[in-house]
Amino acid sequence: MKALLALPAALTLAFLGAVFVDASQEGMACRSVHLWYSAQTGSAFYNEATVEKSANGTYFAACGWSTGYFGIQELPDGKKVVIFSVWDPAAGDDPATVPPEKQVKLRYKAATVRVGRFGNEGTGGQSFFDYAWKLQTTYRFLVTARTDGPGRTAYTGYFYIPEKKEWKRLVTFSTLTPKGELLRGYYSFIEDFLRNKVSTTQVRKATFGNGWVQSVAGEWIALRKAEFNADSNPALNIDAGPAGPRFFLATGGTTRNTTTQLLETITRGPGDSRRPADLPAAE
Repeated sequence: MKALLALPAALTLAFLGAVFVDASQEGMACRSVHLWYSAQTGSAFYNEATVEKSANGTYFAACGWSTGYFGIQELPDGKKVVIFSVWDPAAGDDPATVPPEKQVKLRYKAATVRVGRFGNEGTGGQSFFDYAWKLQTTYRFLVTARTDGPGRTAYTGYFYIPEKKEWKRLVTFSTLTPKGELLRGYYSFIEDFLRNKVSTTQVRKATFGNGWVQSVAGEWIALRKAEFNADSNPALNIDAGPAGPRFFLATGGTTRNTTTQLLETITRGPGDSRRPADLPAAE
């Protein structure tokens, strides 16, 4: 259960197959929906996300793994940011109770990135990069992992800024991991974190694709299949499926579950899926 303790509550339930039902969430928030990818332990995870429909209080996570997640958010006030978070290994929701030796350590941050501690969904280190991302635009994300001394792993988040045609290294967080493990447990998700009843009436939809994992041996493996999953909210207005050579996720509003049932595996359609040649080397 140690690995599950590293996940926030909603994702832990999803990992267990959405067995539990929390009726109190129905009508309060859109159901969180996830794509779980199958791939071996790796040293890098690349993925892309294109938001088609959004609303205030939404997280579109392109790269999630056992100890963190990375994506873009539309905040409750409509402001847009890139967010990269890594969890402490300790259980609990109060960051003040985590002893310093078990806390995530900051190894690097760009000057334009804000960092801090978070709680209420596990605890850990969190970073924000103010960026006015747009609908119908594909954004690119890369997470790299390296050992950082005995029992620690350093995770770095890179975000590609299309207007500048360049990769930006946002932050590097180091956390305690069993035997210094690297990346595993890959997923993407859409989450409504506003949860104000109105938010559940609004559609959130995105496509994720051209995902790749670099094995510890250095081989790049394409992510061609994903399992559709969701949290404990019993709402039925969710869907997922192939979108050409990508996957789509949708939740809330008028969404209907007409494509893929929960726990079914989706195989993305054929099409161009080449690993980009411009991925930055790990730092």
